Amino acid sequence: MNRLHIDWTACDGRGVCTELLEEVLTEDDWGFPVIRDGQGAIPPALEGAARQAVDRCPMLALRLVQK
Repeated sequence: MNRLHIDWTACDGRGVCTELLEEVLTEDDWGFPVIRDGQGAIPPALEGAARQAVDRCPMLALRLVQK
């Protein structure tokens, strides 16, 4: 299973990822993504959505890592 990693130094809180992966991410008060479970584990059913969120991040702040 993959895990979602957010590079906080690159993220500028545009919210694209939270729209594409709302089952895993939510937004904080300033619009930055927050991992709902604190771990970022991506279930197999959401792999496609997670890859889409990574690919569409305008700041390249997301990546999938092997757990």
